[in-house]
Amino acid sequence: MRSPIGVIIFISLILLLDTYFFQAIKTITQPYSHRYKNAVHTVYWLITGITILSFLLFVYTEQDFFGKTARAYMFAFVMAVFLAKLIGITFFLVDDIRRLVQFGIGKMIPKANAMPSATADGDGISRSTFLSWLGVAAGSTLFGSLVYGFTNKYNYMIKNVQLSFVNLPGAFRGLKIIHISDIHSGSFNDPKGVAKGIEMILEQKPDLILFTGDLVNDMAIEMDPYKDLMSRLNAPMGIYSVLGNHDYGDYAIWPNKGVTKEQNLVNLKQVHSDIGWRLLMNEHVVLEKGGEKIALLGIENWSAKGRFPKHGKLDKAYEGTASYPFKILMSHDPSHWDAEVKQQYKDINLTLSGHTHGMQFGVEIPGFKWSPVQYLYKQWAGLYEEANQKLYVNRGFGFIGYPGRVGILPEITLIELV
Repeated sequence: MRSPIGVIIFISLILLLDTYFFQAIKTITQPYSHRYKNAVHTVYWLITGITILSFLLFVYTEQDFFGKTARAYMFAFVMAVFLAKLIGITFFLVDDIRRLVQFGIGKMIPKANAMPSATADGDGISRSTFLSWLGVAAGSTLFGSLVYGFTNKYNYMIKNVQLSFVNLPGAFRGLKIIHISDIHSGSFNDPKGVAKGIEMILEQKPDLILFTGDLVNDMAIEMDPYKDLMSRLNAPMGIYSVLGNHDYGDYAIWPNKGVTKEQNLVNLKQVHSDIGWRLLMNEHVVLEKGGEKIALLGIENWSAKGRFPKHGKLDKAYEGTASYPFKILMSHDPSHWDAEVKQQYKDINLTLSGHTHGMQFGVEIPGFKWSPVQYLYKQWAGLYEEANQKLYVNRGFGFIGYPGRVGILPEITLIELV
């Protein structure tokens, strides 16, 4: 959004939202003293000024000017204010539409039969004031939630998942798999917080560790501060990984720090090797236990969504696996499952994905799960099943963009095959 037109449009939108939101602020502060109203109004527009200044600094300064962490919080602040006010004005729109309808009916119907006034009787408050309070409360709650979410980004949760397959070879029953995804090391700013997640993985004593893509945001060097930490992971049957959409460097401006996009990908592949992870590039490996074998397939990023790349070649990875009774596929983007896996590879029993992060925002309580990302992805978090095939979508180990988590915590999945 560095183009002047894009910046002008976004700032104009902020000012438009703020002006509309301010009408509600004036409504709810009307009963108070002149001094109190002036103080509230001043603080309100001061926040608007800080929001616009933060946006301009984020857009027109380089990452090294403030540092990665400060820029992340700056971006999060701007978006939190913007979204909070966007939520709030939905209530104000309801009131304005109600008043417009009432005005229209009042013009058509004789005064004696007109709709009751919105003004409250006695000590009550008008509907307009009530909806203004409701809108401000909703926006403030969202803003507070997003600020609180900053504290949750390293609050890892272990998701224990038991998966039953009738065709699983007996020797693999009880196999413990740690599934992690979307590390996004370029967003990390607290090695101790990351180390806590690594310790939690090691405590599970997994037989196998599988990582389903997005090791970095853009550049291989983002992993430099965390290579020693990640190399501590170990499992008797190995650690296997695949690439996600961010790993190709498609969202950076190249050359970046003197490295070309092509060289960056070469460097990133070397990072996987340096930390002891076997990167699967449209290929498979055979896992053996107790004299029995299963196939583990790993492909490059493949998405059914047009804006993401289709580098994956499942046909190439699948070749030579037909004789194995049980197959696990690592594919970063869960949209791949519906679009190709279920349609053409019905003997792939378990697909592991990530990518969505659960949008790092949502609600998860027993019996209910919601996130805005579900309107983009049919399978976005947790377990999905159809016939003899299963898909598990990890909510992500790291974060990107918004430096926090609200409702959807960072996930370490412990899968036990039974």
